[in-house]
Amino acid sequence: MAAGSTPGTAPPPIRLGMVGGGEGAFIGAVHRYAARLDGDYALVAGALAATPEKARRSGLALGLAEDRIYDDYAHMAVAEAARPDGIEAVAIVTPNHLHAPVATAFLQAGIHVICDKPVTATAAEAQALRDLVERSGLVFALTHNYTGYAMVRHARQMVQDGALGRIRVVQVEYPQDWLAEPIERSGNKQADWRADPARAGAGGCIGDIGTHALQLAEFVSGQQATAICAELTSFVDGRLLDDNAQVMLRYSDGARGTLWASQVAPGHANDLRLRIYGSSGGIEWRQQQPDELLWSPLGQPTQIIRRGTPAANAAAARVSRLPGGHPEGYIEAFGTLYREIADHLRAARARGQAKAPRDSHFPTVADGLRGLQFVEAAVASSRAGGCWVTMPA
Repeated sequence: MAAGSTPGTAPPPIRLGMVGGGEGAFIGAVHRYAARLDGDYALVAGALAATPEKARRSGLALGLAEDRIYDDYAHMAVAEAARPDGIEAVAIVTPNHLHAPVATAFLQAGIHVICDKPVTATAAEAQALRDLVERSGLVFALTHNYTGYAMVRHARQMVQDGALGRIRVVQVEYPQDWLAEPIERSGNKQADWRADPARAGAGGCIGDIGTHALQLAEFVSGQQATAICAELTSFVDGRLLDDNAQVMLRYSDGARGTLWASQVAPGHANDLRLRIYGSSGGIEWRQQQPDELLWSPLGQPTQIIRRGTPAANAAAARVSRLPGGHPEGYIEAFGTLYREIADHLRAARARGQAKAPRDSHFPTVADGLRGLQFVEAAVASSRAGGCWVTMPA
């Protein structure tokens, strides 16, 4: 039973803070919707913007008390750690280059962290952060939100149960079209920092959405990429980071695959798609039709398995909220991660100590480190003319 609760009552919500995500931000709003979805969190504090004026406007608009609207994250970490009613976890939704220093400040203050991806700007920062997380024993969750979809969980369970047989081919693609023109030069805030190596890191498209694609492929297939051969391209003239990535992958246990990520593909809004083929059958999932999974047993007609129906397995049912025929999507998938993170945070709270359980359904700092290792391997491979680069184990 959680501290502060009584038998027959719901535990009090987790006190949540946020760094970044002020007015005009997309992903900050997504995190707030997800945190509210199941009633597990209450946003009570924030350092929401880079300037005091914008931070204050943003905090007041969200209903925060004035004394809990902070000008900077370092002050927030110290002040909230000192309060008896201080935040228990912080959501970090800043540009990539701030993830490491912000996370470090809150971990050192004894506060759990929920961080948007990629976890940091470099693999060295991610390794240092993983070491800090392990020493602290605190929860560190990384919001690779596509792992939260019900039919993704169904697919993963099918692979684990051996329904596909031995995995042979893992294909993942993630095309978008929103950067087909140089909108970073016309004041688009979201494009501006993503096209800036100082704030985004060494990878553009490969870091922004390529890390999602790799993580999803490994999460569902149970395979890890052991070597990659990449070609990264900047098609828009003058763009400093890649906007298209084509990667061949060699997986553990002998599987092979490709990863295509693009932000210059007209006609594709957010078209993440995963296909996995084994010796006994194949599956296909598409983010733009998230409630459906195609299942093709070898030698039999392809079947459509829908979320919320008797055909969906227990792994899918566990993270479903609505009956079949009532679509669940992007916010619900984010909400699933927030709900699973809340379970761990309450377990830590119930024991009256910071340390939390080690097992989790949600991605962690280890997934973040792997994503940055993938980005750096892809950049190295591309710069070397597409040579094969070994991925760290």
